[in-house]
Amino acid sequence: MYYRKLRNLLFILSAIVIIALPLSCAKENPVDKLIPYVRVDLQINPLSPQFVLGPNGNGDLSIPGNWAYVNGGYRGIIIYNAGFGEYRAHERTAPNQYPNASNCRVSVDDTDFFAVDPCSGSKYSLLDGSNYEEPTLLSLKQYRTSFDGTYLYVFN
Repeated sequence: MYYRKLRNLLFILSAIVIIALPLSCAKENPVDKLIPYVRVDLQINPLSPQFVLGPNGNGDLSIPGNWAYVNGGYRGIIIYNAGFGEYRAHERTAPNQYPNASNCRVSVDDTDFFAVDPCSGSKYSLLDGSNYEEPTLLSLKQYRTSFDGTYLYVFN
C-alpha cells in the first residue's frame, strides 16, 4: 500500500517536471520587454481577396513564401507564410531604433526572405525574426500564430 502511494506520487512529480521543464527553458526575447505590449488578437483568412489581390504584400498569402502587411501590433505586423501550414507574425517596429525613431519600420526586401530596417540597414529573417545582418543583435518581436486550415489567428 505504501509503495503504491509512493510510486503514484513519484509518477505525478516526474510528469510535472517533464511538462514544466520545456516551459521554463523557453528562450525569452529581450525585445518583448523593449517594445511596449499591445494586445494582438487578429483573425485572418489568407484566401480572402484582401490578401490574394491586396497591395500590402507580394501576392496570395496562402502560398508558402508570400507575405503581407497588416494593421496591428505596435507599428504594424508582417505575416509570412513559412510553408507546411505554418505562418510567422513579426512586429514591424525596428528593435534597435526603438523608441527614438518612430518612422523606422521594417519592410520586406526584394528577395521576399528578409525584413530590412531602413534606418540602420539591419536585416532580419522572415522565417524566425532573427537578426541576419548587423548592426543589430536583436531579433524582431514575434506574435504567436495558429492556423486551422481556414483562418489564421495572430495573438500574444
